[in-house]
Amino acid sequence: MIPPSEMAIALWQLVADGRFDGDIAFTACNIVAAFALSILGGFVIGGLLHASPRLRHVVEPLLSAYYAIPTFVFYPLLIVAFGVGRAPLIVIGAIFGVVVMMVHTMLGLDRVPPAVTKSAAIMKLGGLRRYLLVTLPAATPHLVSGIKLAVAYSVIGVVAGEFILATQGIGKRISFAYDNFDNRTMYGLMLLLLIVVTCVNTGLSTWEKRLHRRFGLR
Repeated sequence: MIPPSEMAIALWQLVADGRFDGDIAFTACNIVAAFALSILGGFVIGGLLHASPRLRHVVEPLLSAYYAIPTFVFYPLLIVAFGVGRAPLIVIGAIFGVVVMMVHTMLGLDRVPPAVTKSAAIMKLGGLRRYLLVTLPAATPHLVSGIKLAVAYSVIGVVAGEFILATQGIGKRISFAYDNFDNRTMYGLMLLLLIVVTCVNTGLSTWEKRLHRRFGLR
């Protein structure tokens, strides 16, 4: 393991010479797409499960044990279904992130004050409009926790997928550098991932604290 100072120098050199710009852009696009699918799928499926208590009672134990399943065993099937490229990597990232978003969506909706639900009924909003315009915004302080975890899981899914089979991407370059004992490149790219994810997580944590103060939560 090289000293942290050499990791920082290696990262600076990698960014300065631009030889990995294409790989960074490839991974960034995949992570954003996987994250978006995770959030959208979590909101929709979590909302449907919250509205169907019987179905939720059946599905919720399975969600609790979901991350015990080695999701990467499905990667060959994804390649058959989507081919080699962005699609299977995005799906892997979305599969990792969607469940945690579903769980936090249900928990957030559980904590919506009854007065909010009554206000939506007084305004005579339909089911979908009530969910999108009243209930979901009221649950936002609790949903941000799920969003933070969805970011982390999406990054893990995409980068780990690039390790297994990809022609480019940060994960592919880290794996190649590891196999060739190129510690400077490997740790430089790992440091880049760590910095980016930490910055995103810090921003989301700040947003979460502001929402909790705004809604008077702890």
